[in-house]
Amino acid sequence: MHRFLVCFVLSTATTFASDVSWLTDVQRPPATLPAPFRTLSPLLSDADLQAADALSRWKRRRVELLQAWHDVLGPMPKRPKSVAIETLRTEQLQGLTRKLIRYENEPGLFLEAYLLQPVQGASLTRHAGLVALHATTNDTIEPIAGVKGDDAEQLGLKLARQGFVVVCPRNFLWQDATSLNDAVAKFRERYPRTLGMHKMLYDAQRATDILAALPDVDRQRLGAVGHSLGAKEVLYLTAFDDRIAAAVSSEGGIAFNSTNWNAPWYLGPVINSDDFPRNHQELLALIAPRPFLVLGGESGPGAADGDRSWPYLAAAQPIYELYGRTVRLGLLNHREGHAISPKSFDQLAEWLRVYLNVPSP
Repeated sequence: MHRFLVCFVLSTATTFASDVSWLTDVQRPPATLPAPFRTLSPLLSDADLQAADALSRWKRRRVELLQAWHDVLGPMPKRPKSVAIETLRTEQLQGLTRKLIRYENEPGLFLEAYLLQPVQGASLTRHAGLVALHATTNDTIEPIAGVKGDDAEQLGLKLARQGFVVVCPRNFLWQDATSLNDAVAKFRERYPRTLGMHKMLYDAQRATDILAALPDVDRQRLGAVGHSLGAKEVLYLTAFDDRIAAAVSSEGGIAFNSTNWNAPWYLGPVINSDDFPRNHQELLALIAPRPFLVLGGESGPGAADGDRSWPYLAAAQPIYELYGRTVRLGLLNHREGHAISPKSFDQLAEWLRVYLNVPSP
């Protein structure tokens, strides 16, 4: 087993030609900030935030938080070095190729994913890459890759049409298992001290390995996107892997009580205790200063993010400010329920295009 800590090398030279025109709109909290589900521990003391070396103090605190989260999530093995992929099926679509691929995920265990690649011109063009993580569905990777499902579900396909290379890996909950609980039981046989959320993080990082190694992908322009279950994975992937330069998390539920974070395939019942020391404002802070957008539907069946998510973003904002750059952390509360609405998809796509330097289609 290896240590969980990730080496972060956040470039201080990262610049953007522009920002989305609506950036300030998604940084405007409600007049009265809702109370968080549980008191949020300060990321730094007031004295640390005001110190001349505040950023250095945060970077030391950052290492401590990574270790603290490792202690909660439990161990996983080193990821395989091989980035070899086997193509199981290829389809030519308008303007892109969709491949069903297979690669070594955990050592000795293989996983399927869809890979969507814009058609190349006369010369090889390196594209921005996206890890697109699917929602809860027994169809797993087929809707997000556009094999089936309605327009709102075809997130990966639609973004590939906008010029991204997109990989859509299957979540372990539907990998050789008869039920979600069966998947968790099989995982626990291998790693009895590890939470399901670390398995999801590990698999998302492994998909990032595969994406970054593709010859048509610019590894300096990698992003992540996901809805619902996939949005939870995006939060963790972006926090713990600095290769992700920009991300959008749609309706994953930042607050522990906003959705089923206590399920055994996520963090489990340990988070039900008032004494549980970790919370998700820490992950948002670990993402700083990279652009991160949360989409919220506010209300309706399954809605998980909205005004109640603001305390977590507000807690992380001072950490973003320490980097001395424009704060690119926001909540787009479209108030249209759990699904990704057409307008919010357009803004989601624009966020990723702008911050991963992809021209408008």
